[in-house]
Amino acid sequence: MQINLTSKEFRRLLDLVYIGNWVLNSTRGSDRFADYDDLESKLFALSPALSEQWNDTIVPSRAYREGGIHEAIAYYEDNIFYEILAEELSRRDMDYPEITEENYDEIVGRMDQYMSEFELSGVDHLVLEQ
Repeated sequence: MQINLTSKEFRRLLDLVYIGNWVLNSTRGSDRFADYDDLESKLFALSPALSEQWNDTIVPSRAYREGGIHEAIAYYEDNIFYEILAEELSRRDMDYPEITEENYDEIVGRMDQYMSEFELSGVDHLVLEQ
């Protein structure tokens, strides 16, 4: 197989590979998906300016890892966190129903209210009661 990419397209591909591997493997500890690590190494090896060797493996360079890619990942993680939290709180408020056509609008409305609050204050106003 041969794929023709511009330098910019290849850089975007490396970003996608890095982000994808981060999502799949960053929380797995020693139980990583090695085939994704191997593919990441193989592709980053094609860009010596963005890679380095670590323990006999080609990995994304420190400059690459610290060059803004984690800000993109953090932005995604923050948004997903708030969306999941808003959905869970909305469903909790309704005694955890299955989402159906009948209750979808109510759940989304409650989620929108939570999301508005999160946009204003983050989690500063959340209180856990015991």
